[in-house]
Amino acid sequence: MLVKQFLRFTGVGAIGTTGHYLTLVLLVEAAGMNAVPASLTGFVVGALINYRLNRTFTFRSDVAHRIAMPKFFTIAAAGALLNTLIMFLATNQLKLHYIMSQMLASGIVLIWGFLGNRLWTFSDAGNEHG
Repeated sequence: MLVKQFLRFTGVGAIGTTGHYLTLVLLVEAAGMNAVPASLTGFVVGALINYRLNRTFTFRSDVAHRIAMPKFFTIAAAGALLNTLIMFLATNQLKLHYIMSQMLASGIVLIWGFLGNRLWTFSDAGNEHG
């Protein structure tokens, strides 16, 4: 059902988000990179992790990679733009700490990613699996 699928998406997302945040913190703290491009780099790391796990575990998809992968990364690219915009506004305009800014961005992008992938990327796959 929808709630179970969202919980699986959130759990999988936590793994991808870990990769995202580790990349973000490493690039900001160890490499001295600005938080906005560091977050974008981390987002890409998280998206790569999330594609495989969401295809297999969350949506239990049998949609061919040649169809699902471009859709997934289109949703991810729009999510990356949204994430980058939120990070820019939160860190530069609201003057929030970069971790707090990233938490805000992650929450909003979570909803975007779930709906986009459920309704478009993996819509032909067993979305009603429990």
